[in-house]
Amino acid sequence: MNEASRAQGWAICGGAALAAFLFVVGILNDSYWALAIPVAIMTLFALGLVAWVGYTIATIQVETDATPEILSTDRTTSGTSDTSDEKTSAEDAA
Repeated sequence: MNEASRAQGWAICGGAALAAFLFVVGILNDSYWALAIPVAIMTLFALGLVAWVGYTIATIQVETDATPEILSTDRTTSGTSDTSDEKTSAEDAA
């Protein structure tokens, strides 16, 4: 880890501590804004995430395969075993 990353980490910790201190002081002073501002920030952040997910779902382009993949659990097994099934099972195990 380089020194710039450590400095950024300490700056984030200091900013969080300052925000927590201001929040507690605002609550102790019975300030409406001490609650309104953090609630507004978190609400807008959550709504931004929801909008981002919706936009991603609406604009994603998925290409489908021409042939679907057949899984080993999709095969129907009969009472007798076939040599081709044994070869496929051996290939699946490897």
